[in-house]
Amino acid sequence: MIRTAFALTILAGSLAGLLGPNSARAADPTYAVDRIDAFVAVGEKGTASVSITARGGWHLNAEAPLTLKLIPPPGVSVDKPKLGRADLALSNETSARFDVGVVASEPGKKAIGAEAAFVLCREDACRPIKEKLTLSVEAAAPGKTAPAPKPAKKR
Repeated sequence: MIRTAFALTILAGSLAGLLGPNSARAADPTYAVDRIDAFVAVGEKGTASVSITARGGWHLNAEAPLTLKLIPPPGVSVDKPKLGRADLALSNETSARFDVGVVASEPGKKAIGAEAAFVLCREDACRPIKEKLTLSVEAAAPGKTAPAPKPAKKR
């Protein structure tokens, strides 16, 4: 009995590791955080985007902070490591978009860690949200053409 419980615990942990941290999380019906990854040539500036959309009768609280914190890896730089309301490329009651300027100093695919923080409200309640995500930056070697950006899969 103890051996079986131990084996099941190990199996569950292994599956969680294989599936990743976000695989067990169901989509939230009150909001979506989407991204568009950056495709650049080495040394040239490109743009990645993060969009936040309120759903199901919720809206973005216009008086609460709305931020995007970025942690670029070695070989990638961003215009600003923390973006706020003043940096929004788009903002209305139900959606907001940050455009992130990126430059890669070497070819290859890199991942920028990010955390979006915002507050959703409806008539009877407000909810602070922190959503972790990853922005990909794919850099082509100097003199090569970078592929066109494609929207990332929705989370």
